[in-house]
Amino acid sequence: RRPMALTKAKLLSHMQTRVLISKEKTSETLEVLLEIMKKALESGEELMISGFGRFNVREKGSRSGRNPATGDPMVLRARRVVTFKTSRKLAEKLNPPNED
Repeated sequence: RRPMALTKAKLLSHMQTRVLISKEKTSETLEVLLEIMKKALESGEELMISGFGRFNVREKGSRSGRNPATGDPMVLRARRVVTFKTSRKLAEKLNPPNED
């Protein structure tokens, strides 16, 4: 069974109960944070959040592929993608060492 997604609304609710500020202020704070993150990534900057991970923008070249509906060959255009690498701390929480 897949866990449910953590939506922006759920994130706001969690934040609001933890920091005890108004819903409006919490929403404004989250929007500012997301905007800063988006601008950094748009400009090609690496975004590192200590204890969480690192976001990078990577260039992918054009390549040949196939249309999944028809099977016809096609060229996929070059594009920029965001990659994420977990911090060591988060990776250890996700995959605790075996205690054999």
